[in-house]
Amino acid sequence: MGLLRRAEPAGYEDFVASRYREIVRFGALLSGDGRLGEDLAQEGLIAAYRSWHRLGVPDGRPEAYVRRVMVRTAMRARRRRWRGEVPTGELPDASRVGFADQSDLSVQVLASLRRLPADQRVVLVLRFWADASEAEVAQTLGIAVGTVKSRTSRALATLRASGLFVESSKETS
Repeated sequence: MGLLRRAEPAGYEDFVASRYREIVRFGALLSGDGRLGEDLAQEGLIAAYRSWHRLGVPDGRPEAYVRRVMVRTAMRARRRRWRGEVPTGELPDASRVGFADQSDLSVQVLASLRRLPADQRVVLVLRFWADASEAEVAQTLGIAVGTVKSRTSRALATLRASGLFVESSKETS
């Protein structure tokens, strides 16, 4: 007896094909790591597949659903004690080149984001990359708007101190 395979839900394959790269980039920014970003994207896309009967309709907003799943997964991962670090006597040669390694600026931004605590990193990604308002970020994360503001402020101060941002003449005048 052969395995039965259900047909892909209508529109799901097209959605994944058209938005996969952006979804993975969002995950990489959330997690601070390209490979973990792919894992987050897979979690979100699996959840979307399971709920495609609701999301595949014209007003279903599947990408918003995928992003919400990814943010929640990233925040849950932050709460775990073990971070997957394994000490080794020898360092590996070189990692594969990912999308973040394609330019010096993206490498610097990703490295700076990686150094931030996860809660600050997620707030910055939602505010400035996903272009969400403070109220939307607060609602997504289940925190107060004031908490969003303070995390944003602390994260930006840390990034400025790292030298990633250069003060503009407008800010100094």
